[in-house]
Amino acid sequence: MSQESYPEKKSWDWDKASREIADVSQWTASFPEVQEFAVSPDGERIAAIVMTDDEDFTVCVNGELWSNRFEKAWSLKFSPVGILFCIGMNNDEWTVIQEDQPWEETFDYVWNMKFSADGSGVVVNVRTSDGYGVALNGNPWENKFEQMRSVEVSPDGKRAAGNVQLASLAEGDIFGFKKGVWGLAVDGELWDANFLNVWDCVFDVSGTKVAAEVRLLSGSQTIAIDGMPWDQSFKAVWRPIFVPDADDVIAPCLTTDGWRLLINGKPLWSKSFNQVWHTVFSPNGSKVAAVVSPEFGRWTIGVEGNVWRNTFGDVVLAPVLSPDGRRVAAVAKDSGKWTVIVDDVPWGETCDMVWDPVFSPDGIHVATRAARGTDYFMIVDGKIVTQAFDDLREPVFSPDGSKLLIKPIENGRYIRRIVDLKDLV
Repeated sequence: MSQESYPEKKSWDWDKASREIADVSQWTASFPEVQEFAVSPDGERIAAIVMTDDEDFTVCVNGELWSNRFEKAWSLKFSPVGILFCIGMNNDEWTVIQEDQPWEETFDYVWNMKFSADGSGVVVNVRTSDGYGVALNGNPWENKFEQMRSVEVSPDGKRAAGNVQLASLAEGDIFGFKKGVWGLAVDGELWDANFLNVWDCVFDVSGTKVAAEVRLLSGSQTIAIDGMPWDQSFKAVWRPIFVPDADDVIAPCLTTDGWRLLINGKPLWSKSFNQVWHTVFSPNGSKVAAVVSPEFGRWTIGVEGNVWRNTFGDVVLAPVLSPDGRRVAAVAKDSGKWTVIVDDVPWGETCDMVWDPVFSPDGIHVATRAARGTDYFMIVDGKIVTQAFDDLREPVFSPDGSKLLIKPIENGRYIRRIVDLKDLV
């Protein structure tokens, strides 16, 4: 879910300029171990997994401890709507804990926690004595499988899918492998087709269709939708995505002409590239962009098939599009330094690390957090606009785009700050 689509953002506190939420320096002084901080989308809560003096683990939220204790705990995350989750273990039984309330079901292991776009669904991979499966909102699939390596959740949080191994294979059993022992399970039910391999899958917007990368034969891959492969096959494919509000699927595919972006197996962009991946639609579905390599060792962004002039030697991360689709930004690295490039114009500031950029609702402004050494800064429209902080989390624009929520830790204290954009730019 993009931050522009949080319906509850209007109810957040956008008036009070600065509030201290917690003195986290007291946590590090009080507990033998404090793990990485997590901050809620609205900035009202900061949390961390901590070790108690009894060498148990629990979660500290705004200075208050959860009542439950665990032998192990990890993967502390706030959902898109601000609900706090983590994965915990006691007596060799793992489960998910939601706001200090463990799920009723326990498992031999739990991992790969993900949230639906609307925040209503939380899904995890699970392992039990019966095999591998999925639990969605605490409800495990009835069917279990030989192996399972991934999981995806539908945008509405009601469905889950992932690649599964259908039968066991002895070490070196190439003949068994060639029969195709991988498939895709949706809500625990298998596609009718099986393949040599199945990789990433994705739901459409409605949650009714699923597309996945599949391997048909050695050196032959394609995209399958609800178990039906495209008529065309390719040397390689990357993660597909559905066209918003449509049944059409686009995916980067390696053709005889090079990497192309295809729709339903046919060229969408006329140009071919050394590489195409990280395909993204704008939030309103009007424009598609992807990371492309126009020549070996150089990376940039392609938008509607048009390639940016500036290229980078290290890496370019997935593009971020403005809500109206008119503008595109991406994080790029060249010669060991990170920056942001917006509409093919690199920012002048370079840093040791830069996180995903965020557009204002009207698409005019771009904000991101960045780090140099141990110092964290907020950058807006290419300019450093804050002091150096001990830590900093993702910024959020107000619904009218006039203010920015900043979430820094300064001098050991987590401060929730609201600043007028006109004071920063």
